[in-house]
Amino acid sequence: MGVCVTIRVEILAVEARTNRKTRNPPDRPRCMGNYLVAMEAAWLVRDVDSIDDAIGVAVSEAGKRLNSENMDYVEVEVGATGCPACGEPFDSAFVAAQTALVGLGLEMEVFNADSEEHASRIAKSEVGGALRDVPLSVVEIMETPEDE
Repeated sequence: MGVCVTIRVEILAVEARTNRKTRNPPDRPRCMGNYLVAMEAAWLVRDVDSIDDAIGVAVSEAGKRLNSENMDYVEVEVGATGCPACGEPFDSAFVAAQTALVGLGLEMEVFNADSEEHASRIAKSEVGGALRDVPLSVVEIMETPEDE
């Protein structure tokens, strides 16, 4: 009986010295950074006649869905695609048969992420939860300096 109690006390002492979520010892410092994550989304808009209408509807609908989830910190704008001939950017939208595919640019700042990959997963999870059934991909991740 005494051995069982001693082992349990030692296990509790080891658990108290480690972070329960990460199992890392507390004396190991972790570098957490802030990142600006840029994503693109493919938004489908039905019953539109022009590219300008499609862009307006897509940005408005995406903004409504994000704001309804209290995610007003996500910036929404129309994406840009480079012209294959000259390389100049133009709005990412295509209309055929009164149906449009609009490329949206989304930006979100992620605080206290372990790495760029971690920041990417956080951003996709947050935005993907609000914009269900909308294809998302991360375009760029930039580390931002901490405010002093």
